Amino acid sequence: MTLDEIRDLIKTVCDTGIAELEVQRGENRVWIKRSGGSSGQEVTVTQSPAPTAAPFAQISVPPAAPSASDIMGASPDEADLTDPTLKSVPAPIVGTYYEAASPGADRFVREGDHIKPGKVLCIIESMKLMNEIEAEITGTIVKCLVENGQPVEYGETLFLVKPN
Repeated sequence: MTLDEIRDLIKTVCDTGIAELEVQRGENRVWIKRSGGSSGQEVTVTQSPAPTAAPFAQISVPPAAPSASDIMGASPDEADLTDPTLKSVPAPIVGTYYEAASPGADRFVREGDHIKPGKVLCIIESMKLMNEIEAEITGTIVKCLVENGQPVEYGETLFLVKPN
């Protein structure tokens, strides 16, 4: 792997919010793991399939700068995301999040929509299978925390719901 390919992988991890990524090409292996501290992300590059016997290099990547909305807080017309009554809807599997059944189709749910158990909220594609994710509670969608086409991890919060 070239240094540019490794940089692209690091950028992908930082941009998507993935916690961990491992890529192997032949005998080259790159393992990237995000850590939440001030040290940023750790990147381990091994040159052999056997990680215990292989030499490695560690690269520290500075954490991304907070956006203006992170510093200033939510705008007045946005919902209060710190409300302790909000319930999260976690991803039940690892995969790619889709907000609609097909490109150009209407979204399953939007912020402000009322949901009840059994309502399809989204699709997560995993291993070439499209898995419909259904609501398990009754309430109103306050915030969708995932972008269409974004990879999601098991347990990652997809939606915040105000229960009724």
